[in-house]
Amino acid sequence: MNLSDNLHSRLRLPVVGSPMFIASGPDLVKAQCRSGIIGAFPTLNARPASLLVDWLDEITESNADYSAANPESPAAPFAVNLIVHRSNNRLETDLAEVVAHRVPIVITSLGAREEVNDAVHSYGGVVLHDVINNRFANKAVEKGADGVIAVAAGAGGHAGALSPFALIQEIREWFDGPLLLSGAISHGRSILAALAAGADYAYIGSAFLSTHEANVVEDYKRMIVDSSADDVVYSNYFTGVKGNYLRGSIIAAGLDPDNLPEADPTKMDFGTDEKSDSKAWKDIWGSGQGIGALKSKRPTADLVDQLAAEFAAARDELLGRVGAVCVS
Repeated sequence: MNLSDNLHSRLRLPVVGSPMFIASGPDLVKAQCRSGIIGAFPTLNARPASLLVDWLDEITESNADYSAANPESPAAPFAVNLIVHRSNNRLETDLAEVVAHRVPIVITSLGAREEVNDAVHSYGGVVLHDVINNRFANKAVEKGADGVIAVAAGAGGHAGALSPFALIQEIREWFDGPLLLSGAISHGRSILAALAAGADYAYIGSAFLSTHEANVVEDYKRMIVDSSADDVVYSNYFTGVKGNYLRGSIIAAGLDPDNLPEADPTKMDFGTDEKSDSKAWKDIWGSGQGIGALKSKRPTADLVDQLAAEFAAARDELLGRVGAVCVS
């Protein structure tokens, strides 16, 4: 299979559902793929580690069965996320399962690794690497990544601080391959804006936290719906890497969101140890700044329907605006 087959076929919208720690599991991924967008989950969500095989089998079989029953609108491909930082003590075993299952798309994070890219390429898989600046994008492509995910300001989880316009522009000056944009995308209009800015796909995470299939507690879903951009706090206190979190969850944990100390970035903790007592993600809830567009909890299929309708309306409106502008 080639890159075009993976990313362009079977898609209703140019959207990849970003892999969210804890929240993304088989139920959400299957619902995303059936709705016509690429679904993804972090391998670290499968705990104990032996559960990863079951998840990969379940998603692969579900997508195949759905596609066979719906040949006119088959399931979209799925992806897994590998944390390739040296602190991930599961990387080797998780990568072996990814290769054994020939996962179509692999999203790598926190350090580009040539040996990981080579392993995925060995069976024809595609590697997308997430970055927060142009320098990291260069390194990722130099080490064999097929595409780049630009994680701009406003994204949920471990987000960057650069404007999406600045980041996309700098990467597009030298890279003409697949480029995804992450950062506060929760509306069909924003998907269209990502394409206009130079991206090929929108990378959406936080919007799916309010869906029925997201593996998070109901209080988390409710807080997503009830919050807005002003309720998102940017801090490295919880994992050692800058990220965006819901203010309400920080307060509920007995902390002052406006006076969080700086953490030592060399002591990163992503909860790879199954006995970890890290509060990040489980009790301190991640979120991007685009959640103001979310008004209710709903099934994933309904959310994708809404995004598709909003995208179509925004496209038609923009075509009308552009047509009315006189350019000499």
